[in-house]
Amino acid sequence: MAPGSFRATPDRLSLLGVPYAIPALSGARPFLGPGPANRHRSVCRHTRRGLMPVRAVTLAPAPGAAWDGLTLLGALAWSWANWIYEYAWLLGLVGAIAGCAWVVVERRLSAAALERRTCVELVPSRQFETTGEEIGRFGAQLIRAAGVGPWWAPRSARTVRVRLRADGSKPLSYRVEAPASARHLLLQTPYARVRSEPVRQLHGKRKKPEHTVRAVFALHGTPGSRLRDVPLEPDPLQPLIDAVADLRADLGELAEVCLDLSPASKWRLRARRWQVVEAARQHARRESRREARWMTQDAATLEDAFAWQVTKLTMPHEQRGGSGRSLLMAPRPPRVDREKALGKLAEDAGLVRVQLLVRCSSDVAGRAERRARHIEAALDLYAARTRLSLSGWSVGPVRFGPDRWPWRERFDEQWRTGLIRPGRNSWARVEELAGFLKPPTVHARLPLLATDIPTFDPKDLQQGLVPQGWYRGPDGRERLVATREDDTLFEVQVGKAGWGKTMRALCQAVASAHGGRGLAFVDPHSDSWKTVAPYLAHQEIMSRAWLFDLTVRRDQDKLACWNPLSMSGGRAAHEVTAAMVDAFATSLGWGDANAPRAITILTKAVEALVTVNSKAVEHDAPQCQATVFQIRPLLTDPAFRQLVVNQLDAEAAAWWTTSFTEIPKDALPTVLNPLDRLASSPVIKAFLGQPVGSYDIRQAMDESNVVWICPAGTGPTDRLVVSLLVRDMLRAGLSRRDLPERRRAPFRLYLDELISLDGSASSSLAEITEQLRKFGVRMHGMTQLLHRLSPDVRTALLQNASCLSTTAGSVEAVRLITNEWGDQVRPEDAAELDRYRHWASFTVAGRRVGPLLIRGPELGEVFRAFAQRDKVRALLRAAHTNTGAKPLVVLTEAAAAHEESVRGFLSRSSQETTGSAATEREQYR
Repeated sequence: MAPGSFRATPDRLSLLGVPYAIPALSGARPFLGPGPANRHRSVCRHTRRGLMPVRAVTLAPAPGAAWDGLTLLGALAWSWANWIYEYAWLLGLVGAIAGCAWVVVERRLSAAALERRTCVELVPSRQFETTGEEIGRFGAQLIRAAGVGPWWAPRSARTVRVRLRADGSKPLSYRVEAPASARHLLLQTPYARVRSEPVRQLHGKRKKPEHTVRAVFALHGTPGSRLRDVPLEPDPLQPLIDAVADLRADLGELAEVCLDLSPASKWRLRARRWQVVEAARQHARRESRREARWMTQDAATLEDAFAWQVTKLTMPHEQRGGSGRSLLMAPRPPRVDREKALGKLAEDAGLVRVQLLVRCSSDVAGRAERRARHIEAALDLYAARTRLSLSGWSVGPVRFGPDRWPWRERFDEQWRTGLIRPGRNSWARVEELAGFLKPPTVHARLPLLATDIPTFDPKDLQQGLVPQGWYRGPDGRERLVATREDDTLFEVQVGKAGWGKTMRALCQAVASAHGGRGLAFVDPHSDSWKTVAPYLAHQEIMSRAWLFDLTVRRDQDKLACWNPLSMSGGRAAHEVTAAMVDAFATSLGWGDANAPRAITILTKAVEALVTVNSKAVEHDAPQCQATVFQIRPLLTDPAFRQLVVNQLDAEAAAWWTTSFTEIPKDALPTVLNPLDRLASSPVIKAFLGQPVGSYDIRQAMDESNVVWICPAGTGPTDRLVVSLLVRDMLRAGLSRRDLPERRRAPFRLYLDELISLDGSASSSLAEITEQLRKFGVRMHGMTQLLHRLSPDVRTALLQNASCLSTTAGSVEAVRLITNEWGDQVRPEDAAELDRYRHWASFTVAGRRVGPLLIRGPELGEVFRAFAQRDKVRALLRAAHTNTGAKPLVVLTEAAAAHEESVRGFLSRSSQETTGSAATEREQYR
């Protein structure tokens, strides 16, 4: 400061030109009144202190004590200002130290608060869908959860995090992390079809990936403007799901998106509102000045125009005005509408500060970068006047941001702890973030992950998998998906002929056979055996192969046989009787209302013949057992009937001697006619007319044999045979109750052309699906038209089906299957599938997977290495040997002569019985 300039001192001021002394600040110096001596003393004192002298201007003195008080306050303020000026460096140093100390304290408090966190995972059901109201409630719940932390927690630690994670185990898991004291809030959710499950927080236990990409997204755009209003259908998360759909866990890949929300502090919100409104006013002023410049420029251009000068000359002199230019009034700036300028910042409710972090990793170079770009493209869905854009900047090929020092450590801290450091414009309302504030809904197309369903490997057939079809993933790779043996209980395939249903079942059968598991394949056309034989021609399968081919025609063709009434093997008599009668009744439509006498006659006849067979087995004469064709002589030949009655106990014999004689003769044809139809076919008579047969489905179940059954056709007689077979399968399955559960080896029934089987065995098919699961029996049914099955069978199949699939067909035919999937597959889409394409759903680990669009497997594609066509004849010989098959002509002759064998056994048995009775009477005498 230059000499002679004015500077105030704390001891003396010149007020209104009158020197006026004030007490010293320290209080040690006495009061000095006005006067030259005192003024000189004060000036000299302050001069010694290095202060400039004060020039006094003589004016009228101020009266009163009030003026003295004001003077004192002014002197104090000036004194403090001088002190601050002199020690500004000290104050700056103290402020810097205090600021650093506060930063350290805040970081420690934040770290302590963020360590006390809880985490829940929201698990939606497959039918979950939501509304904007539910999302609003959930958003309010999250805001409340973020603010219930410790009272001492800094604002940056009062956060709640929504973590969307794709690690290969799920398409996109949805987790919420919040302060531990908010646990009770997070365990409840406004979503009706969402479970909130507590889980442990992720602490980075995974192997550190070789390549990691970090990204921070912030809101950029006009202050107060909103993100795009994204509809809830289709799911707003779909682009993000698609971005991580081809993620491969085997390559160490991981993708996570973390949305951090923090309640808006009132003072920050007020400051931001002031900034936005002031910016709007400045913008209005700039626009007003620019408009004034354009107006002046336009007016000058107009007045310089030739037309304007001519017009002015033609006007009267008094109207021309002055010779200078016109004076224009500058437009006033428009009044700023505060509500419009603030936009979403106008209301406090539902306003949060936002931070969006993304991290992608992989062990393969370049894949993490591509994943991050896909996620960035997915976030473009929300772009409007405000958008979510990547933070950082690029200089040529180099990008500066969270992946580089020193921002990397800052990002890692925020990622690890949940600390929020949002940008200046990162304000959003809950409804803007609706797409992030819910798990994936029913409208989302979730990809199939490798962990969702197993992959079938033909080189490892002992893994207990059932191949289902080829699925093409989002990355374009195909894999043969499969279901586990224990999960695949019952399966239904629907679709037009020749579109791959049977081929798919054959692939499953071959896999089961090579895996050491048992099966029975019932094919009314017998073509399947010729197709599958090359893939079964292996020594380990030949020893277990059984073939019952009823399509033989030539006399020397070999045929195995079956006696449904056989008592060999210790079967229960009542089970054999019930299976036989039920098969006939089901196939012929008998019931207590329309055919009570026929059921009674057949039941008593079968009971009698089963008793005869039991005695034949007891006397080591199984070759003398009766067959179904001995029912006719039992009902029509009195001599044969008497021989049979002699073998019965008194109660059973009484019915034949009393009730049977009262039955009119015209009631017998109802029972005899179906038997006559069976006997009219040489093949069927040879098949069913032998006393000892090799067909024992219970033995096949227990020994895991591979059984192939080929009925002759689909006529009434063939349907009756199939009914007997299916009913016997049900009987054999139920008889496994005598085995411990762990010893019940799985056994699969493949029933092709269910329509032809349903008419004759509808109740049996329904009971198989309802009762045989616990006994280890599974069933796969294939049909062209599901609605042609009886209502009971159709309902039982759909209710218990582990796998549902459909190929192309009529819209009405496939609708019954697509209805089971809700709106996920339209019947019109399924009806137009290409050949060997299936829509299918599966059960894996107790949950449904799909529907998936798969390509049906083919034997030559999956099991090419197993084909041994040169050993097909050996397989056929082994199958015939295992079943004791004989030429058709031999079996036909034996069946025709078997009645005499039964008569001979009954005669001998009656004589033995009469002789033993006489001996007992003689001994009694």
